[in-house]
Amino acid sequence: MRTTLVRTAAVGAAALLALGLAGCSGSGDSGSGSATSGSSDPTSLTLALVPSQDQSGLVETAAPLTDYLSEALGIEVTGVVSKDYQAAVEAMGAGQAQIGFLPSLQLWQASDMYGAKTVLQTERNGNITYPAQFMTNNPDKYCKDKPVERDGMLFCNGADAMKGPAGLDQITKVKGAKVAVLGPGSPAGYIYPMVALKDAGLNIDTDFEKIPVTANDASVLAVYNGDAEVGFSFWDARSIVVKDTPDVGQKVVVFALTDEIPNDGVALSSDLSADLQKRITTALEDYSNSAEGSKVLESIYSITKLAPADPSSLDVVANAAQALGLQ
Repeated sequence: MRTTLVRTAAVGAAALLALGLAGCSGSGDSGSGSATSGSSDPTSLTLALVPSQDQSGLVETAAPLTDYLSEALGIEVTGVVSKDYQAAVEAMGAGQAQIGFLPSLQLWQASDMYGAKTVLQTERNGNITYPAQFMTNNPDKYCKDKPVERDGMLFCNGADAMKGPAGLDQITKVKGAKVAVLGPGSPAGYIYPMVALKDAGLNIDTDFEKIPVTANDASVLAVYNGDAEVGFSFWDARSIVVKDTPDVGQKVVVFALTDEIPNDGVALSSDLSADLQKRITTALEDYSNSAEGSKVLESIYSITKLAPADPSSLDVVANAAQALGLQ
């Protein structure tokens, strides 16, 4: 039997009523017409996105997706960006969002706590998993070999293979450093790197200084700007900021990769009818298979394809969270 995780970063019920979400489709309707089980389909839907990168970027890029869904479904779809990973799960549980583009842990939570159905998972260049990365602006300390370049980005300790785990024998050197970390709800920005550090014998509460950041690109920039010596993120979050910081791949070196993490995906509220769930799933999968849709999804979350989900694959993420006491 699954153990329900406590929503460690969850906002209170009163705050939830205010959503804590930023609209991105131009409509003020937040899905208040959502249906309960057995009732007719809703007249509007809310799609929740999590801020894996700068929120304003998601606001600008998600509108084509919600416009497409509105037309394909014949139901107005409003896009929103949650203030953090956990708020998106809570919005689905409170009936404030019916569609969620969520990281793997939040997919598991939405299902376990609120009966949401995980219908699709992402593919990125044919990969259905990804590692979290340790990156640094001090390669002399963390690299046991000379950094090598791949696609304009520097890696060391075998991390250029782009498959985890790699270089984890060097992460004990994080002791005493300033480390950019996302919130506890982030599989790549917190959970998997913290589990790796704990397994390496570090005290994750006292052995290094945590520099909180709100998203993966902020973690990269914290290392790039020297605010932190080490940062955590998904592989390879440096690509998000390379347009504005062309030398990021030379100044920020990836020196270790964690075990592989199941890809993020799409969850649908249990309040929606089976027919509407199927229509949404088909519309999203078709969109990801089109040239225009693939381009939009890649701009939002670097998604190249949406494929049928394997909900059982998410259990390993829940186990990792539980190893940190997030339960």
